[in-house]
Parts: sequence; structure tokens; C-alpha cells
Amino acid sequence: MTEAFKIEKNDSVGRYAVTKRDYKPGQVLFEERPVAVGPKSCSPVLCLSCYTRTDGSVRCDKCGWPVCSQDCAGDRLHAQAECGVFSAASVRFQPEEDPQLPSPQLECITPLRVLLTKETDPERWKKEVLLMESHSKERKKSEHWNVEKVNIVDFLLKRCKLEGRFSDEEVHFVCGILEVNSFEVRTTYGVAIRGLYPNLAILSHNCVPNTTHSVNSNDNYRLTARATVDIKSGCELLTTYTHTIAPTLFRREQLLLSKYFECSCRRCADPTELGTHSSSLKCTKCDNGLIMSVSPLNAESEWKCTHCPFTLSADQVTRIFMTIQADIDGLETMPNADSTIETGEKLLRKYRSVLHPRHAFNTTIRHCLVQLYGRVAGYTFDDLPDILLEHKVDLCERIMEVADVIEPGYSRLRGLILYELHVPMMLFARARFEYGEINKETFCAKMEQVIKILEEATAILILEDATTSEGAIGLMGQQSLEQLKSSLAVVKSSAD
Repeated sequence: MTEAFKIEKNDSVGRYAVTKRDYKPGQVLFEERPVAVGPKSCSPVLCLSCYTRTDGSVRCDKCGWPVCSQDCAGDRLHAQAECGVFSAASVRFQPEEDPQLPSPQLECITPLRVLLTKETDPERWKKEVLLMESHSKERKKSEHWNVEKVNIVDFLLKRCKLEGRFSDEEVHFVCGILEVNSFEVRTTYGVAIRGLYPNLAILSHNCVPNTTHSVNSNDNYRLTARATVDIKSGCELLTTYTHTIAPTLFRREQLLLSKYFECSCRRCADPTELGTHSSSLKCTKCDNGLIMSVSPLNAESEWKCTHCPFTLSADQVTRIFMTIQADIDGLETMPNADSTIETGEKLLRKYRSVLHPRHAFNTTIRHCLVQLYGRVAGYTFDDLPDILLEHKVDLCERIMEVADVIEPGYSRLRGLILYELHVPMMLFARARFEYGEINKETFCAKMEQVIKILEEATAILILEDATTSEGAIGLMGQQSLEQLKSSLAVVKSSAD
């Protein structure tokens, strides 16, 4: 497997990874190639090689399935996998009436690519794929099992004439390990697909991970896993299978539905979510009370105020959360960035009396806003008055209060927010200095703080592949650091 960890096993999580030595933040744990990459479930029509969105009108000359060009049709990823299977069985792709909608025909692609590993790389199939957990027993109880039976199992075995090569059980098994073990991958074009990485899949889930990983789509989707914090020899390696910026109710529900386990990590078990209060509501019946779950590991637990007798049922809290989540989801459908900013700010005000200031929903809205302030028409840094520069600083600092706890150390979330934080801090300090509101000594001290923040942001983001947006920001951060240090040196050497 890997030199980074040894595999142990228990009844609670099954196989898990324990480090063989100490690791520092940012240090590489391991690299690996995927068993397979391909479209996610419910994917719209994509090129089966580079995964760009397509309407399905361009097809591979050999098999008749969607590509974006004949160059992609000849690419190894497609040509040496499903192309031969579809060609031999004369199974052609049928165009969707609306190419923007999910294409059931693509459901089979990634499972087929994993199945073919049994023939093309039997050693990896035996030592890595077969050892994965598929949760077939639990999955049989869901309606999705029957849909999968039609769209994938029967399609591959009967329509594609693979009955002599693979069994019904094997196809269901592969569908299961993809559902439980695959990870989302972003292509160069920003399209979300999925990849099966056996080493990464061994890492246990935790809602406060101590690792991060990135995928280089330009290098055959090679994955690099790194430590985000100091990890001592003999410690368990932890990743996350869900969104860390989400309340406990949502995280645990998603993990139960998609990964078939109930998370009982320290964060999930704590009503305060390690002091972040990412799930806490404000009490409307008293002045200072917070409403929190009495027993967070019980999805049906009562929620009670800390200062008065007021309570809410789990169903009532769920309905409140779903209503607010629907409002947040609406941010993605705004006609333009101006509308998104205005609506986001209205939502922060609307739920000010309902949500704890550090609630997950507030963090999500702030995260959306900090990416827009300074970048969109009417809100560029040249446009922003001092009060909005201060506001962006406040938004970033509020996010960091949460990120420092739920994604500590060298995480992408912290790196990006630190980068977003340094610009308004720098511009606000510069404006105050130019207006004579602060003296040179105070200005230099504030710029030293900005440099320190940018140094940490750059140290995190420069570890990402240069072709990704995060890696590009890391490179820009390096250039900005040199310019900031030079400018500060000039100010320090100038006469008062």
C-alpha cells in the first residue's frame, strides 16, 4: 500500500489508517492513481474523455457515445475502456431531449471502468478493490437498488453482453463501493466527476479532519494527500466524507444516507460543536439563551434553551433548518453578482435573531460574500468604501473563528479565507495612513500583520497544483508577498 500508514481494523469503522511516523502540516502523506474516474451519478451529458459539458451531438466514430472531439474519442481513458464494450455490443448512445438534465445512460460508465480493472489490472482488483466495503445489505433496502439494477446491472450484463465476464453480484458490488468510497474530483474545466482512490478510502471519516487531498487532473487524476496539522506516529489519519461547513443534523443525515454509518465524532457528540455553535439557535423566549440538542447523536433528540424552559422538537428544528437552507440555495440562482451580494446581506440580517453568529448557515453565506466583495462589477476593491473594506475583514474573521476549529491547519478553506482577508486589511490600513489617521509606526505594524497572514495563506495554497484556482492564487500570493515586503521596506526607510 503506502509507507505513510499501516492498516488496522476494528468492529466500529472496519479498516483504518494509522501513521508510521510523525508528520508536519503540509507534508505529503501519499500519492496515488485512481482505479477509475468518471461521471458522477445523476450527471448531465459529458465528454467521456475530458468531461466537458456537451449536448451529445458529437459522438465517438467507433462506439457512438458522447465526446467533444475525435481527439477525445481516441484518448486512452475512453478508447481503452467502455468504447470497446459498446462497439462490440453495438450499443449506441441515445441523445437526451434536454442535455442539461441528468443522463441515466451515463450511470454505467464509472462502474464499467472499475469492473474492467478486474481484467486489465487483476492484482489491483484483488488487493485494493475487493477489500472495499460496498454495504450491499443496506443498499438492497433502498429504492435506488432497483433503479441501479435497470440502469447499470442489466444494461451492462444484458445490453452490453458482459454476462460471461462479470456477475450480477460483481456489478452491484462495484456500484456500492463507488457510492461509499469514491470522492468528488474537479476537472480542469471545473466539472465535478468522481474518482476511486483505495488509499484515501481507507482513511476514516471525521468532521474535523487532520488531512486534506488534491487531485491533479492534468496528470491522469493523480491524488496527493497531505497532513493539515501535526500528526504524531501511531495516530489515526482522518478525512471528511461530507461538507465540514454544515450543521450536525445535516452532516449526520448525509453520512447515514450515502455512507451508511452514523458519525459519533467529538464534534458531532458536542452540542456546541467544539465551541463553534455551528448548529445553535437563539432563543426567542429569553434574552441570552441558546437552543441546542440535548443529545446530538440522537437525530430525534429534543432541543432545549440553556437559560429558560423553552424547547423545540427535532422535527421543528429540521423544518427551520430546511427553510433557511432553501433561502441559501437561492443565492446560486441569482441573476447577477450584485443580486447575490444584496440577497446574502439580507439573509444575514433576516436570521440575525434566529441563528448563533457562528452558525453554519451564517458561515456559508459569509463564504459566498467574501468571494464576491472586491471582484465583481460595482464591488471591486477600487469601488469599495472603507466601511465595506472593514465589512469584508469582519466576514473573513468570522469565518476564520469557525475554520480554525473545524478545518484547522493547512486546509484549503483556511488558505483561501486568509488570502481574502489580507487585501481589505492592507487597503484599509493604507487609506487610514494616507488620511493621517494612523502614524507610520502603526501603519508598519498593521502591514507586518498583513504580511504574516499572506505568508500563511501562500504556504497553504502553493501546495496545490498550479493549474487549479487555489494553486494559481498561491502563485499570486508569492508575488504579492515580495511586493508587500519591498513596499514596507521603503516606508520604513522613509523620513517621517
